[in-house]
Amino acid sequence: MRARHILPLLALLLAGIAHAEELPVFRLELNDGQLKPARLLVPAGKRFKIEIFNRGKTPVEFESLQLRKEKVLAPGAQSFVVFNPLSAGEYKFFDEFHMATAQGVLVVK
Repeated sequence: MRARHILPLLALLLAGIAHAEELPVFRLELNDGQLKPARLLVPAGKRFKIEIFNRGKTPVEFESLQLRKEKVLAPGAQSFVVFNPLSAGEYKFFDEFHMATAQGVLVVK
């Protein structure tokens, strides 16, 4: 009877350890229409996080239609977006408030 109770507990414990594994973190700075870097190289098949910093004096919006992600930041704000594992390829992103100059690509390898 005890073994029946231990197995679910063990599964929860192992899931917690796997979840606690640190995500790779990548940094993206937006500054009044400029992206730094404009090309981000990230690993295929792994969850990861992009930390987003607005270094400018105007609002910014990190957005990717392909990845269905968006994040609006006020001037001076910072935040992050977590991505589930992606297939290799290139995925466009942009700052919707600065469409003319702030175009980037997420390169997944």
